[in-house]
Amino acid sequence: MKKNVVKFVFLGLALLFLVFASLGQYIFEEGSTLYELSRDNIGKFFGVVDFFKNNVDPIVETLAVIVFLWVVAYLFTLLINVVTKRGKRSKTIGDLLQSVVKYGSVIIGIFLILSAWGVSSPTLLASAGILALAISFGAQSLVEDILAGLFIIFEKEFVVGDIIQVADFRGRVIEMGVRTTKLEDVNGDVQIINNSDIRSAINTSYKYSPVICDVSISYGADLVKVEEVIKSNLERIKKAIPQIKEGPFYFGVQELGNSSVILRIYAKSEETDKYQARRLLNREVKLIFDENKIEIPFNQLDVHMKE
Repeated sequence: MKKNVVKFVFLGLALLFLVFASLGQYIFEEGSTLYELSRDNIGKFFGVVDFFKNNVDPIVETLAVIVFLWVVAYLFTLLINVVTKRGKRSKTIGDLLQSVVKYGSVIIGIFLILSAWGVSSPTLLASAGILALAISFGAQSLVEDILAGLFIIFEKEFVVGDIIQVADFRGRVIEMGVRTTKLEDVNGDVQIINNSDIRSAINTSYKYSPVICDVSISYGADLVKVEEVIKSNLERIKKAIPQIKEGPFYFGVQELGNSSVILRIYAKSEETDKYQARRLLNREVKLIFDENKIEIPFNQLDVHMKE
């Protein structure tokens, strides 16, 4: 509380000082000490009114440039959103174009505003060349990020909406820019990764992901009958689980376990749906087994007593 009070006091004093420096010559009587102090001394550095009076044209032109570029950037953004509305790859390219429009409008605006304030075009071009040279030496990582982002997009390594794994972080791509990529994991945590740091990324959304159900039956069960029950209900399972894109298929005996015979049912779904599809597949198989009186055994141990 004490720190906040001190901050407000200093802020108030600063505002009073600016008002005195800028408007003192209009408030105090001409010829008074405060009038002379505000006009001839402090007013030289904080003459806000005089500044606006003497620079009306550049200020108006600056405001016009800002408003014009904002409107143009906004219209381009709307157009990009409409054109790239459908498809993951279209949205990825749309995000990239929006980043280019944003940064490009800022750079163009800086040049136009400096030109409005009397900076000559040769000076601007020379400054741009020096700036580009400084970036090439001092901001190599920035250039690497931009080039890496362009290669990722045009080589279709992944797009917005894909599930990828970079190092130890696995998540869905929620945004791709010219410099960084944002991933969101199942917990909602967002990691921002520089494009140049994305190496050996695993794209799990490139194809449909497997959905596997391994179900056990006892050794005493009629294997042929159980297989007939599974095969006859595959279409029912597919209708009951809309997340399944391919299958399901019965793959046969997966393993001869210690206490049971393990059968495998296989399907495919989108990467984002595979866990829910697996839960629903397990549920449907359990219901089908219950309806057909097929027992799913639990772990058993036979103990033989020596006489």
